[in-house]
Amino acid sequence: MSMITNETKGTIWHGPVRVADTFSKRFRGLMLARGINHALVFILPAETRINASIHTFFMLSDIDVIWLDSSRRVVDLKTAKKWRLYAPKKAAKYIIEGPVGLIKALEVEEGDLMSWSPTEEKGKTIPVKSLIPGKIDLKGSGSGVAMMEGVQEVKDKGAENVYADSF
Repeated sequence: MSMITNETKGTIWHGPVRVADTFSKRFRGLMLARGINHALVFILPAETRINASIHTFFMLSDIDVIWLDSSRRVVDLKTAKKWRLYAPKKAAKYIIEGPVGLIKALEVEEGDLMSWSPTEEKGKTIPVKSLIPGKIDLKGSGSGVAMMEGVQEVKDKGAENVYADSF
């Protein structure tokens, strides 16, 4: 379950939490996002004031912003208006951006200890069709993998024997 927790106050915000831990994710941020209903936790490469500066150019709505130091203590917070620049009062290693109301829901104040549990991201799968009809035998490839001719053959052999016969 994803959430952001103000450990000092014991308050919890239940909602989707995403992590921006790469340059491209941090660059994109919440720009052009409509109806922000999730929080985005930025993990910065270093704890500095300059690198923790943000802009709200190309934002479609205002957002709540919480800056944290490397120990996850709040060093600054504010509701950021569209089309502005913001820098935290002190150096920050993490930034939490979310919908307006996030700060109030968590009762955040400077010095509070914060934590988060991100929403699990599911990997993308790509369906692949076999181009070779009929039996495929990879025993000679040295990979230790063999495929059966069809599902019926698997059923006839029994699942426990298929694995043993494949090697």
